[in-house]
Amino acid sequence: MTSTDTQLGQSAIANGAAHRDGTHDSGPASVSEVIDRMENAAEGSETTLRDVVSALGEASFVPVLMAPALAVVSPLSGVPVFSSICGITIALVAIQLLLNRDHLWLPDWMMRRKVKTESLRKATQWLRKPAGFLDRMSRERISFLVDRPFSWITELACLFCGLSMPFLELLPFTSSILGGAVTMFSLSLLVRDGLIAVFGFAVVACAATLGYVLVV
Repeated sequence: MTSTDTQLGQSAIANGAAHRDGTHDSGPASVSEVIDRMENAAEGSETTLRDVVSALGEASFVPVLMAPALAVVSPLSGVPVFSSICGITIALVAIQLLLNRDHLWLPDWMMRRKVKTESLRKATQWLRKPAGFLDRMSRERISFLVDRPFSWITELACLFCGLSMPFLELLPFTSSILGGAVTMFSLSLLVRDGLIAVFGFAVVACAATLGYVLVV
């Protein structure tokens, strides 16, 4: 095990404890902060998922859930199979949230996935305005909807969205819509905003309707 893997494991353990008792550590506390960390990870000619996870710091689970969702919403979604990789990442993180794991695990082949650094920086800049909007409209409210057992429903929805993305890659806009929903779900968990979670479910309903119309 490398020192990087050890550090990620320790960070994930710290965040697991924070997740269980409903508190947040010194990791990202907003969509804009997650984007800041993603942008800070963008160095060299290519950036790996491992770089992004490392940059997200101690608050591993929810920010790591949010990061691929944001990426799918951005112009990066046009890269072949990119939405599929992001969907699988979302699904794996969501499963571990449901299981209340202490250690966030992602397979090595996924952690080694790369994107051009220039493309990642352009994507983070593109995301700034919508991120600012989400941060301004979010605050702690109807918080019981993001506590157990209700939070399981939100986490299951994230799992559903992630698993659906590989199958929807050929349908225009559907993966990005689901990415928007997962962004809202993860934000609701991050700031304990149950109303944002409700909006996320509305977005999932829109995506399901669009997918049905396009297929049928």
